Amino acid sequence: MICRIWHGRTHASQADAYAAFLQQRAVADYRSVPGNLQVQILRREDGEVTHFLTITHWESEAAIRAFAGEQLLQAKYYDEDRDFLLEFEPLVQHYSMV
Repeated sequence: MICRIWHGRTHASQADAYAAFLQQRAVADYRSVPGNLQVQILRREDGEVTHFLTITHWESEAAIRAFAGEQLLQAKYYDEDRDFLLEFEPLVQHYSMV
């Protein structure tokens, strides 16, 4: 199993709206891909900024490719992310389950 971890930051004032967007759009997208085993979204307040981690569990690299394309470590963004995110981190991290 492979864990794919993405990090993003919003203004704290937009955190609730972004969390709702992630639940409605991103989680549904992840879950629609065969081979996606689990989706977790973590949130941490840090003053005027809120951090989000999306942790997805996949059965294989082939399943991740079906979601993200051939560049496995490239972050995938949605058009709506421009309304929320403070920057666009280009890469995600992959970890193997032990």
